[in-house]
Amino acid sequence: MKLADLAQNGIEMEKQVPLSKYTFTKTGGPAEFLAFPRNDSQLRKLVITANENNVPLTVIGNASNLIIRDGGIDGLVIILTKMEKIKVKGNCVIAQAGATIVDTAFTAAHHGLSGMEFAAGIPGSVGGAVFMNAGAYGGETCNVIQSVKVLTRAGEYKNYSQAEMKFSYRHSLVQENGDIVTEAAFTLKKGNKSKILANMNYLNALRKYKQPLEYPSCGSVFKRPAGHYVGPMIIQAGLQGKQIGGAQDSTKHAGFIVNKGGATATDYLNLIHLIQKKIRSSFGLDLQTEVRIIGKPND
Repeated sequence: MKLADLAQNGIEMEKQVPLSKYTFTKTGGPAEFLAFPRNDSQLRKLVITANENNVPLTVIGNASNLIIRDGGIDGLVIILTKMEKIKVKGNCVIAQAGATIVDTAFTAAHHGLSGMEFAAGIPGSVGGAVFMNAGAYGGETCNVIQSVKVLTRAGEYKNYSQAEMKFSYRHSLVQENGDIVTEAAFTLKKGNKSKILANMNYLNALRKYKQPLEYPSCGSVFKRPAGHYVGPMIIQAGLQGKQIGGAQDSTKHAGFIVNKGGATATDYLNLIHLIQKKIRSSFGLDLQTEVRIIGKPND
């Protein structure tokens, strides 16, 4: 079976779709094939068909911490956002990879479960949060993970325990082995629903005050070097507000790069490289990107 035939099997498929429609930066070139599986069976069929036809495979969640180069992505791109079911069993919340981590955190809160408050404003998917070990305000995904269900690139489902996931700062096992996160189980603690929600609302208000949410962005661009904060270094280097094309280092939070209008992925990357070069020369530090950068440059 070829990829084009999968649409006749009930799988939502498109061709040559601009991925700027889906990224939080509103940039990115086209996907050769784009698919939106709704369940494990459809996802497995897509992976196996790509394997059988030697088609490159890229899997994306909510595309909130992602830059896709302007040349787009060859082969098959799978977006998991339609695999979004969330269920609660006792002190455990089980969410499919395409569910947002925000919805998962609020579902937990409404059931009087505490531990995911830190994720109240993280815009990514559950799969992306696991992949990146996303964190904010002193909390990290790894702290509440019980287990992770994945689909291997060979088309086999398996489960990893929290310990097996090799979590560290913005890192997990699936970054190394290419497994596709399909579901995560979070172990939480009973708490006071009103207090949990009040804390989440406070963190969201803080985020709105500090971050440039009024513009498209990919969130925090750089990993934090040990003993340093990225935003103040960018300010000291004189680059806050620096703009290349439509991409600007935010005047509200220097650790963010925003799309002021008409930005391309190339604008973003040129500004990232400029900041890295300036921080290296000013502070002797090599800034590593937290945002994932994928795809091919424009020809």
